[in-house]
Amino acid sequence: MSQFFQIHPDNPQLRLIKQAAQIIHGGGVVALPTDSSYALVCHLDDKAAVEKLRRIRGIDEKHHLTLLCRDLSEIAEYARVDNKQFRLLKATTPGPFTVILEATRAVPRRLSHPSRKTIGLRVPEHPIASALLEELGQPLISATLICRDDGEVMNDADTIRDRMEKQLDLIIDGGACSLEPTTVIDLTGAEPVLMRQGRGNPALFGI
Repeated sequence: MSQFFQIHPDNPQLRLIKQAAQIIHGGGVVALPTDSSYALVCHLDDKAAVEKLRRIRGIDEKHHLTLLCRDLSEIAEYARVDNKQFRLLKATTPGPFTVILEATRAVPRRLSHPSRKTIGLRVPEHPIASALLEELGQPLISATLICRDDGEVMNDADTIRDRMEKQLDLIIDGGACSLEPTTVIDLTGAEPVLMRQGRGNPALFGI
């Protein structure tokens, strides 16, 4: 049975943010709102929690998981970023974009793409997600919250509670958010490549 926190979407209560961080530190998988759709998140260094997240989401190790980062400097710790990529990221973060970059050794091998050694990263623009990342002091592993039964993106905490209460350790109700996932941009080649159209405008990457 999951816990259910109602957290103010603009002024998150620090007491609840601290409790959510403790649940994540304890191996919990959490549903939280972002600037795109709701996401499933867990601790970066907890192998069992990552495997649980993959089971809930119905994805295997070939599916890119995303690192939610506090800021651009944290992205640069977990991915190799050249000057051109840095300029693009500076212009588009925080925001509803996930970028694919070459992973550094700071990323556990099980989290990077098994053949390409790449990782998806993003800096969310949502007070609850930002406050939780700040409290934890490190990135979160995340995946878009999509219902396995019907493939729908989920953006309402009560619906998530009805469908997934027994699978999750915590559901954070921060109000409804977008039904669109992030726009995914691959930055590993000579030019940016659009991998998935979502809420973010790919024109900001020159696409």
